[in-house]
Amino acid sequence: MVVFAGQGDARRSMDLLWSGEERPRASGPGPKPGLSVDLIVDTAIAVADAEGMAALSMRAVGERLGRTAMALYTYVPGKDELVDLMYDRALAELPTGYDLGAGWRAAATSWAEDSWAFYLRHPWVLQVSQARPVLGPNEYGVLETLLRVLTATGLPAPEVRRAVSTLSSVVRGAAQTVAESRQAVRATGLTEEQWWYSRTEVLLKVAPDFAERFPTVAWLYTESAPAEPAEPADDCVPYLEQAARAAFEGGLALVLDGVDAAIARNGT
Repeated sequence: MVVFAGQGDARRSMDLLWSGEERPRASGPGPKPGLSVDLIVDTAIAVADAEGMAALSMRAVGERLGRTAMALYTYVPGKDELVDLMYDRALAELPTGYDLGAGWRAAATSWAEDSWAFYLRHPWVLQVSQARPVLGPNEYGVLETLLRVLTATGLPAPEVRRAVSTLSSVVRGAAQTVAESRQAVRATGLTEEQWWYSRTEVLLKVAPDFAERFPTVAWLYTESAPAEPAEPADDCVPYLEQAARAAFEGGLALVLDGVDAAIARNGT
């Protein structure tokens, strides 16, 4: 499921995203809490964290608040605008600065680790397409933070821009693999091991000449397979998650090595 930001009313969305004023709460009869934009957005994030983006609706948020969906429209025009607000609000969790005392590489690594953990806390964020940004203050804050780290390299703007794009893609892509793996277990009822075992067994039967037909693929799997399989345990991390984490760490190192090479090439 891919969600595109910026589908609601542009003026109302941007007003809600960028308003620095405290938003009023509306009191209602009885013990029900007053409503506000902030409360609605925080509740919507809780719904998405617990049940996924597919479960998000104005009605679902209203039910958590003990209100009807109609009661929310006074504060948020609709679900499209709500998604924009949720996305930008969630990004406020990320740090806004990193110590460059140990160098730009250590700071970039810390940024990547924080982003990785953020995506796994809020996997629904990965469903919000990067094709059209939200253009909110926290989204720009994330970009500003990473730019401060990478401009410390002394690289020219075009190379910094490429580094930002590549680094962001590596972190997001690896985290998405983990998020989708967890979602697949819930959706299908099969663990990774069960799915791979059943499919691999069939593959070996229908393609007994697999290694001859795809020698480089076979080589890659053989050479990159762990020497000693991990002992099974109830609390062990699934293999695909381990592989995604390894891809994250390895991809991060390759990108940062590339930045180092660019620095040497530019003499900065």
